[in-house]
Amino acid sequence: MPSEKAMKTGSTCPPPPVPGKLRLYSMRLCPYAERTRLFLAAKGIEHETINIHLREKPEWFLEKTPVGQVPVLEKDGKIVYESLVCNEYLDGIYPDKCITPRDPLEKAHQSMVLALWDAKVIGFYNKLVFGKEDERPTMAKQFVDGLQYIENALTQPFFSGDKADALDYNLWPWFERFSMLKSCVGVEVSADKFPKLTAWMERMLELTEVKACSFSPEVHDQYGKTLLAGKSDYDLGLEE
Repeated sequence: MPSEKAMKTGSTCPPPPVPGKLRLYSMRLCPYAERTRLFLAAKGIEHETINIHLREKPEWFLEKTPVGQVPVLEKDGKIVYESLVCNEYLDGIYPDKCITPRDPLEKAHQSMVLALWDAKVIGFYNKLVFGKEDERPTMAKQFVDGLQYIENALTQPFFSGDKADALDYNLWPWFERFSMLKSCVGVEVSADKFPKLTAWMERMLELTEVKACSFSPEVHDQYGKTLLAGKSDYDLGLEE
């Protein structure tokens, strides 16, 4: 029972996926869900998707995940949630074309870069989008300063070599949305300040899996405006 439009409070719980079938509970414009959509696309895993309205969550969805967020994976009666957990799980149950590093040191390195992202970047990104207008200049500086740590961590075409892997996919969704920062709050990630990251962004945009999962800057800009207005349009661009 795939659903492109977001299912809301009061909706009927869909029947479980047929045996052996993987289901993703998602939201089209959620960066955390996009992490897992990128893994699914890169690994070529057949699945079905049910989108969730994150402001009016179905009661049955909250029974599947106590945190009430996407992504959530369901297969053969088993539930897995949280984006990074979902992605490692996918590599575990579909070991062909493994994306998560097998080398312990490289895996640790990627985890440390994600820790930097969480500590130095993402909180200030969220405050830029959701915070008070008079705080934005301070948040913008801290965001740009924090992003320098990620610029410094990029020493190859992709974060772990000549091809994209887990860290690239786990970071990409926010970079895809940086155009929204420029149009909505006036913050730009420019090539003069971040030459390595902007070149990396161009390389990411050429990947088939990124093309399959991404939305255009125009869609993100439109969604950003609904987000800032407190009226997130999760079905943006879908026909009535």
